[in-house]
Amino acid sequence: MKLNVIFGNDPKNTKSIEVSDAVFAAPYNEGLIHQVAVAYMAGGRAGTRAQKTRAEVRGGGIKPWKQKGTGRARAGSIRSPLWRKGGMANAAKPQDHSQKVNRKMYRGALRSIVAELVREERLHVIEALTIKDNKTKTMIKFTDALGVKDALIITIDPSDDQLLAARNLPFIDVIDVSMIDPVCLIGFGHIIITHEALQRLEESLS
Repeated sequence: MKLNVIFGNDPKNTKSIEVSDAVFAAPYNEGLIHQVAVAYMAGGRAGTRAQKTRAEVRGGGIKPWKQKGTGRARAGSIRSPLWRKGGMANAAKPQDHSQKVNRKMYRGALRSIVAELVREERLHVIEALTIKDNKTKTMIKFTDALGVKDALIITIDPSDDQLLAARNLPFIDVIDVSMIDPVCLIGFGHIIITHEALQRLEESLS
């Protein structure tokens, strides 16, 4: 299949390039995309929450009062979950939330997302990212020329100026092509990718 490459930030100045049907015309698999996206987000969870059980709370080794004759309820430890400053009955412990997703499934989900972006005309290929300074207004001018307000810009080795130009824009982000993941691809309204980054992406998903 063919995609149009935009030259000079002018949507009317385009050139067709040939791309792989296996990557950019892959069938849409909603179930696979959902599974991989959930697994990706689960892998990002720290899982570091921790609480103490009655055995781990300090103190409470002695019986607070004798078993009988006081008129009060029986008590064996001041660190019972019923007591203030006592341990937790079902204490949370650190855990690993990651889910296993093999490489074939992960690449398949990325292919499905990219192909759907092409079908919905939300993938814009540019010859190069022409931002040479770190001004926010330069980035706004660049995205306005392409007619997008919410976009993820993918390039190869973005410069500090390009990253700084997008830093203050909540709906614009710039990343290296090696950092692509399912969540970032489905989290933006449009994807702007340079021709060189597109070739790198095609190689990695083929």
